[in-house]
Amino acid sequence: MASSSAPGFAFQANGGENPSQASDTGGSSRYRSDSESEIYPTAKSLSRLCSRDRDERAAALEELSQKVLVCLGLDRPGSARLSKQTLLHLLRLSRSCPLQEVRMRASELLCTAQEEGIEVPRALASGPSAFIPAKEMFIEGPNQDMLIESFLALGRVDHLAMVMALHPSYLSCFLRTQHALFELDGPLPRDWRHYISIMAAARHHCSYMVQQHSMAFLEAGGEESWLSGLEHAPTKLRGLQTLNKLLAHRPWLITQQHIQELVCAGAEPRWSLAELIHAVILMAHTHSLCSFVWGCGLNPEPDHIGGHTFCPPSPSHIPHSPAHEDGRQELADGAVEVEVLMKRMVELQQQEEECTQEEMVTRFERERSESIPTAVVRGAPPELVLNLVEEPEFRYEDFAPRGEQSPPIMRAQDYSWEDHGFSLVQRLLPDMGQFLDEEFQVVSNLTYHRMAMHEGVDTYTLRKALWNYIHCLYGIRYDDYDYGSVNVLLERSLKVFVKTVACHPEQTTAHIYHDFWRHFRHSEKVHANLIVMEARLQAALLYTLRAITYYMR
Repeated sequence: MASSSAPGFAFQANGGENPSQASDTGGSSRYRSDSESEIYPTAKSLSRLCSRDRDERAAALEELSQKVLVCLGLDRPGSARLSKQTLLHLLRLSRSCPLQEVRMRASELLCTAQEEGIEVPRALASGPSAFIPAKEMFIEGPNQDMLIESFLALGRVDHLAMVMALHPSYLSCFLRTQHALFELDGPLPRDWRHYISIMAAARHHCSYMVQQHSMAFLEAGGEESWLSGLEHAPTKLRGLQTLNKLLAHRPWLITQQHIQELVCAGAEPRWSLAELIHAVILMAHTHSLCSFVWGCGLNPEPDHIGGHTFCPPSPSHIPHSPAHEDGRQELADGAVEVEVLMKRMVELQQQEEECTQEEMVTRFERERSESIPTAVVRGAPPELVLNLVEEPEFRYEDFAPRGEQSPPIMRAQDYSWEDHGFSLVQRLLPDMGQFLDEEFQVVSNLTYHRMAMHEGVDTYTLRKALWNYIHCLYGIRYDDYDYGSVNVLLERSLKVFVKTVACHPEQTTAHIYHDFWRHFRHSEKVHANLIVMEARLQAALLYTLRAITYYMR
């Protein structure tokens, strides 16, 4: 998630981390007066780096350089030095800013600081993804314009945006939705919006999203104590925990009773329907983003915990992402596999045989109850999220085989996004339905008419099989879809990946990422992750919106 505000820089005595903790006794501390403050970079002055005016950006960059150099030149005892926060901001700019002049200047300033005896941080990874070689993600690539626009609008370009930029049309609508959810006027305060997302990300042990939203939460004026545990948050926010865990893991269990407990007249504190729908979309949106973060193996940001170190590299150390340099098979083997898949796709498109409704249901149930094991044993939540999760043992559970006790199916014909969910969201949270619908439409129609080494390919049947398989995992059935197509088009290694990312994202490993579509481009695997993310989001929303609809009747 990209922060909405310009990066803030802080300076303090001798490189300490918190200026408010500096002692005013003894000669080693020094506070700057108002007359001195003009020699230090400030958040306001640094926001000019994001100006759309090239000359203003150049002036801001020169001003930044001069202020940093002046600060480094204050070598008297107790002089102000670059703080850890400032150094990390410079590191982030040097690694991810799409404007070459800013990126290079930030690198030069870090080198100068190091020459002056300052311990400077270095990134622990060479790119945004642990699964995708950095050379395929380099910011000088064909999507540079989109990344520059993101930087100018948001003040930073994060790993999430870098990976999504492999599909610019999707990134564009995703950023609009993000802006609407977190920045536009709405029923929830901005700091609450980020805290709700923190609660949601913690369900999937997603330190990346927790850190992103924690930084934004504090920038929005949030109370820092809330980040140390749910018990410090307001009762009203804590009341979302049941809905949060169901949305994350078993949304089919959500009923109108869960809605009534939060919005009815006797509820204390009471949620309005507008507030609740905003919170629901924030939670479902974040849960699905966690699937994308884990599914694409996103590395921590350079300024995140785990994303940098102040220790110098060993002589033989070269920063790298722990990804295979090439996850493909030999070209000949890959060509055979792709040819088989393409042949199956054509055969399905030309198939004229019609199945009975009973056979269609049977094929759906076979897919829903198929045993697709996930790869690793669940671990405890990382320390960063440990105090932000209630009932961490609550997880997705496979549906029982047909004939055994199992939750009822949601028939898409009975409650769909197009006919029911969209209008309800538009009514309760104006314009948000439109933003979400655009995301669903872009993902559904996203195609480059290519597959692996082949061009001019109609991939509709494959994309449809992926979407419907994910909805099948969440108990949603399309009466007019033949689920036999799923088995024909989705190899088992792909099913393992999709089910893991959609249902147990925190269990995703590099092995299951590299094991499917071994001969496909990484951008095609990112495309698959986008389908998983949006299909999962829509499934979770449908169950909750249906419950709200029943409550409103």
